[in-house]
Amino acid sequence: MATIKDVAKCAGVSTTTVSHVINKTRFVAEETQAAVCAAIKALHYSPSAVARSLKVNHTKSIGLLATSSEAPYFAEVIEAVENSCYSKGYTLILCNSHNNLNKQRAYLAMLAQKRVDGLLIMCSEYPEQLLSMLEEYRPIPMVVMDWGAARVNFTDTIVDNAFEGGYLAGRYLTERGHRDIGTIPGQLVRNTGGGRHQGFLKAMEEANIKVRNEWIVQGDFEPESGYQAMHQILSQKQRPTAVFCGGDIMAMGAICAADELGLRVPQDISVIGYDNVRNARYFTPALTTIHQPKEHLGKMAFSMLLDRIISKREESQVIEVYPRLLERHSVADGPFIQYRR
Repeated sequence: MATIKDVAKCAGVSTTTVSHVINKTRFVAEETQAAVCAAIKALHYSPSAVARSLKVNHTKSIGLLATSSEAPYFAEVIEAVENSCYSKGYTLILCNSHNNLNKQRAYLAMLAQKRVDGLLIMCSEYPEQLLSMLEEYRPIPMVVMDWGAARVNFTDTIVDNAFEGGYLAGRYLTERGHRDIGTIPGQLVRNTGGGRHQGFLKAMEEANIKVRNEWIVQGDFEPESGYQAMHQILSQKQRPTAVFCGGDIMAMGAICAADELGLRVPQDISVIGYDNVRNARYFTPALTTIHQPKEHLGKMAFSMLLDRIISKREESQVIEVYPRLLERHSVADGPFIQYRR
């Protein structure tokens, strides 16, 4: 395998000149550049990524500490990040922690050892132990992509306005004439679960609606939890006319449960989801949902991190993304629709 010394000898230059040509760290005459490039091609020389990173103090790699890449919401965000990395010549190192503190600790140490240029964090839960860990690595440029109420000043952050999205869903159902409304939130300890649920409850409060406790059944963003929760809600003596699911994948399970019980969506019971995952359009019926700008979020996160890496910026920035209602066919008018006119 050819070395940088072999390239220098073949081109008739010093190894320092070869390094400057490869890393573009100093002006080199065009004729000399051409000689070096010809030698690299002739010898099939491939510079060591580790050696280059030591010379130029960057590795062109980004670490992404995520909860999971399996869930459709996370998968779409991660895909947008990966595409942005590729377009700028960066390698993405993905670490799925499943909110396990030991995994998070190990992955952060590994990413630091690999000398990644920056870190993207998308963990859905931020206990004090994780916040302390992140602060230990604060010299590495960092962007957190899904903060809830808890934020710190050593990272850039993107706020997804989960409360606003839950509020939009609740208000939409009341405006469509529903008063008997149930809900299947995700884990309430998470911003994606608790934030959306609090926004939904605010809309209920404004409409003077008290949601029955038996119509609030927590899920975990998986289809099975939506399925089981909807069975529990519909087993009550009195049933709601509409159900807000805090995630589209739970809504998929909820619609399945309603169908098994002989109820039609939306004729017998309306369902609204959250996230607008890719397959939501192809549910039966097509799912009315709260759209999350997932691709935009992923691109923005990488753009913020790249700016922090290149400019050496230390002051923190906060950018917000805003959910919006996407109306399809899973919500029908409720019995009080006349009050909407």
